[in-house]
Amino acid sequence: MERDDGLVARLRALAPEERRAVLDAESEAHVRAFDCDWGNWVRVGQAPPEGEWTVWVMLAGRGFGKTRAGAEWVSQKAREHPGAKIALVAATPEEARRVMIEGRGGLFAAARDGAERRLMRWEPGLGRLTFASGAEAWVYSGADGESLRGAEHDFAWCDELAKWKRAQAAWDNLMMGLRAGDMPQAVVTTTPRSVPALRAVLDGVGVVRSGGRTIDNPHNAPAFVEWNERTYGGTLLGRQELLGELLEDVQGALFRRELLEKARVKGVMGDSYFQHGGTHPRTAAGESNCPFRRVVIGVDPPASAAGDACGIVACGMGFDGIAYVVGDHSAAGLSPEQWARKVAGAAARWAADRVVAEGNQGGEMVAAVLRGAGLQLAVKIVHARVGKTRRAEPIAAFFESGEAKLAGRFPELEDELAGLIVGGSYAGPGRSPDRADAAIWALTELLLAPQPAAPRITRL
Repeated sequence: MERDDGLVARLRALAPEERRAVLDAESEAHVRAFDCDWGNWVRVGQAPPEGEWTVWVMLAGRGFGKTRAGAEWVSQKAREHPGAKIALVAATPEEARRVMIEGRGGLFAAARDGAERRLMRWEPGLGRLTFASGAEAWVYSGADGESLRGAEHDFAWCDELAKWKRAQAAWDNLMMGLRAGDMPQAVVTTTPRSVPALRAVLDGVGVVRSGGRTIDNPHNAPAFVEWNERTYGGTLLGRQELLGELLEDVQGALFRRELLEKARVKGVMGDSYFQHGGTHPRTAAGESNCPFRRVVIGVDPPASAAGDACGIVACGMGFDGIAYVVGDHSAAGLSPEQWARKVAGAAARWAADRVVAEGNQGGEMVAAVLRGAGLQLAVKIVHARVGKTRRAEPIAAFFESGEAKLAGRFPELEDELAGLIVGGSYAGPGRSPDRADAAIWALTELLLAPQPAAPRITRL
């Protein structure tokens, strides 16, 4: 039965509840027609970009629906161009067949109906897939760039380019042969990894980009999403594989992302830490149950309420002699009184024994407001005499040696630390690394400041 475009249009305009009622009353053929129409299911990030482009790169988390989007794009091109030659490039020919052609989101699954699927012919020996229209797709390996030399194509679909073994050679030969038809185009569907070939593709001319997160796909099993978020959420791997972020080290980074990931630990505060959502655990009597010898709150005040964020970071010195970043309470858009009270709240939450605040931008306000709030806590005002990166260099050395660690996941703070460059510049998010600077002040107090002598008894 031919597709009823009028019904499809009406169904698209209905709310989900109304649409379900209409479908229940329709024939099975009509329901199947609606179900098989990709336009009814495509989400933001999966739809081909508008306008003229040469390469569309879809960077997305696992389970986002990259493969299905790529298969649907190729299938549509095959319908529109019966004589087209299409390149299917994967890490290996086996992966091309298993994922791009026969997979749950592959080209067979993207067939519009049973008739279209029956007319498709797959010839594994030749590595050729012939579509119902007569268009042909040829399988290539990203590990064998020479196999793409000389071949001409109208379109190309490259899957998981970031894991190809000889990606640059394969990509160069593919693009040199992408010269057939009126508007040759290539689609890249990949989970991001900071590899040279992918960066080169993204920096190319005529490249557009889209993507999304694992959680954006409502068809993923909830248990899968929950487990991955609980296990990897906020980590370098999780941001890459679940959020689809391309995380790169800037040249000369003082805190490499690999270094920060290796410095990450769990369980420093014990089970109660995670059960309380990161708040300071206390006994029923209200006494501190903190496993740190001391806790310091580092503060980097903003110049104005409309300016940068106020960096507020809690760090603790463990009984194991290691300094831990335990909490990031930074906030933007607050008045001096508001962010100072936020500092007081962080100090109370972590039972801190000291606040270290930079005085260059009004750190004295912190001391005044804390005293006004009746908080009996030592406030140390420090003045920056060298640049932020110079102050961070010895702290980076402590991370390298394992004497400083991250007790949890702090994506915004980590992005700022990763933006500090040897030599004094900053290439991270925002105008200034406020969170990073607050953390550096607190860790400097714990690791480098002279510690008060322990009390002792002197016999007279």
